Amino acid sequence: MKLSVWTYEGPPHVGALRVATAMKGLHYVLHAPQGDTYADLLFTMIERRNHRPPVTYTTFQARDLGADTAQLFKTACLAAYDRFQPQAMIVGASCTAELIQDDPGGMAETMGLPVPVIPLDLPSYQRKENFGADETLFQLVRALARPMDRSADVTCNLIGPTALGFRHRDDIIELTALLGDMGIGVNVCAPYGATPQDLTRLGAAHFNVLMYPETGEAACRWMTRELGQPYTRTVPIGVGATRDFLGEVAALTGRSVALDESRLRLPWYSASVDSTYLTGKRVFIFGDGTHVASAARIARDEMGFEVAGLGCYNREQARMIRALAREHGVEALITEDYLEVEARIAELAPEMILGTQMERHIGKRLGIPCAVISAPVHVQDFPARYSPQMGIEGANVIFDTWVHPLVMGLEEHLLTMFREDFEFHDDAGASHHGAAATPRTPDPDAAEAPDSGGEVIWLDEAERELRKVPFFVRGKARRNTETYASERGLTRIGLDTLYDAKAHYAR
Repeated sequence: MKLSVWTYEGPPHVGALRVATAMKGLHYVLHAPQGDTYADLLFTMIERRNHRPPVTYTTFQARDLGADTAQLFKTACLAAYDRFQPQAMIVGASCTAELIQDDPGGMAETMGLPVPVIPLDLPSYQRKENFGADETLFQLVRALARPMDRSADVTCNLIGPTALGFRHRDDIIELTALLGDMGIGVNVCAPYGATPQDLTRLGAAHFNVLMYPETGEAACRWMTRELGQPYTRTVPIGVGATRDFLGEVAALTGRSVALDESRLRLPWYSASVDSTYLTGKRVFIFGDGTHVASAARIARDEMGFEVAGLGCYNREQARMIRALAREHGVEALITEDYLEVEARIAELAPEMILGTQMERHIGKRLGIPCAVISAPVHVQDFPARYSPQMGIEGANVIFDTWVHPLVMGLEEHLLTMFREDFEFHDDAGASHHGAAATPRTPDPDAAEAPDSGGEVIWLDEAERELRKVPFFVRGKARRNTETYASERGLTRIGLDTLYDAKAHYAR
């Protein structure tokens, strides 16, 4: 482990928290010191949940380490059962508590609680959050699910959605409607909204829909082996993937594909006169493997973008992303270091970023538009409105989410181009405020210091000309010009130097 300002994934016990918080009637007893008790912050602030996560901490302190921390854990387990009366409990240790080796699972087995108690062995110093969620759901399913007769009607289980997931709540609604159009009901959705009692009924479904491989694949594989249930491989994000997914469901069930595309607007909008000027835009994609793979297909096949680079932070899906990168003719970036991601984006100078909340910040620093496509995300990516990623409405949402940053950026560029006009110059203020408008703040690019540590100075005339360069390549134009000047020993950049550098790099 290493300290970082930002992190793409937390330790694996955070993944277990995501599963526990998504469920009902399940309680998580976590052996953890003071300082590891931040679940309330994660779920009530970021996801804006209206109830606290179902977790009890032992919260031992430094002075407890010389005494019996195991007894603290037993006391916490008994108190949690007495207070919450859950249908089942999971027990484990945080990354810090793992070091004292108290064995929460073994201790819980000796207490004789009247409900199932599932121990979690999550290696905090080798694995991360998504693995923790995947392993926790797998252990719950293995402990509670049993073979049983299939339901009279064709049904499926939706597997993988968790708390803190990117648009999981709305994806469940969209996918349930898509399957309903084919006459297929949902037997259990797990872990989101399920109880431990619901997990005992998983075997009644005819097949499983693996919504998010990061958090549900281990459980699906086990149910294939032990319950005889096949599972879908296609994640229905995007128009093409939605059609392929329903074709896969039809092959599993013998039902005919039924897809109402009357609400689908992405294909027409992507080909419309309003968006054809976006064709060929170079995009860089980064996030979890599932959403990156989906976004790459949409970008190339449905939006007409060029994938300039892609990567993921969860190493469990690195092989898939490397294969996908070869297909797009780019080099995959597999890393959990956001500074490496920023360096790659700066090197490639794409016209748009599709990423996580970290890439949103990177885009702000580099002046590149960014649309969020993957967790980790912050509070603004848990909207109150219906905003799925999967299915027909998901495709419409994706179009809006991706195109609007580019459109707004181009509008800003047009205003910059005409900034010397009497109506649009910096001192004119907003036109809808009238004559008493507050003067507009200067363009931040005008005050931007050179990247060469002050050795190269931009003259005013060159700065004004640089602002006419489209926003999505302005940073690259500035760097190229400064490199050109430095190589020739120039300390001041005027119009002639700017034009000479442009001609040099155009060759």
